Amino acid sequence: MYSVRDSLAKDPTATVRAVAKMGYQVVEFYAPYFNWTPAQAKDMRKLMDELGIACNSTHNDAPSFTAEGLPKAIELNQILGSKYVVMASAGKVSGLDGWRIVADRLSAASEKLKPAGLRTGYHNHMVEFLAIEGKRPMEVLAANTPQEVILQLDVGTCVEAGSDPVAWIDANPGRIRCIHCKDWAAGPGPDKGYRMLFGEGDSPWTKIFAAAEGKGGVEYYLIEQEGSRFSELETAERCLATWKKLRD
Repeated sequence: MYSVRDSLAKDPTATVRAVAKMGYQVVEFYAPYFNWTPAQAKDMRKLMDELGIACNSTHNDAPSFTAEGLPKAIELNQILGSKYVVMASAGKVSGLDGWRIVADRLSAASEKLKPAGLRTGYHNHMVEFLAIEGKRPMEVLAANTPQEVILQLDVGTCVEAGSDPVAWIDANPGRIRCIHCKDWAAGPGPDKGYRMLFGEGDSPWTKIFAAAEGKGGVEYYLIEQEGSRFSELETAERCLATWKKLRD
């Protein structure tokens, strides 16, 4: 739902209805959901059930992973029907030891989420694929967390960093349970970079899908768009149309 964040902030109900009408089957609520009351989460779950869509995961900032915040995250995710409480960003991290601390935080959260039937995971940005002292932070996170901690792959940032998303998937079998289908394109211009529509950038989508479904253990895909030359909702609709063409 980050792709339609401005619309979502103005009218959550109408926005969720709009993306469901386009044909989206899965949504992912991002950090502001954490401010919902249980009653608001129940209303959203009722709406999703009515529309026949699901929320399999949520994106969470640091407050969701504190001793005080995790119980609330658990309650809201259980209401929404989510399976994965994903760390959306680690914030400012210093050196490889800092990334090991992040891995420890994820591992601790994983143990606390298990009894609730939930799992945690990590969503990469470009920085996690840029080597520090010869090692990429994503490698540190993968090596220092248990198998049940999922590695949610943001494709566009991986590609911009110069890493191979297919090789990353192949190196982490069973841990790429969901993928953010965000594209990226090199070159100057206002519609390059992350404003390039899904399917029109530099990412090798056909190979990514094959790897994700062959080795990665992918359960679902999420289209993410930072912005484009079109409105948020039109962007979402265009991206879904491209998705359907690529999957035919």
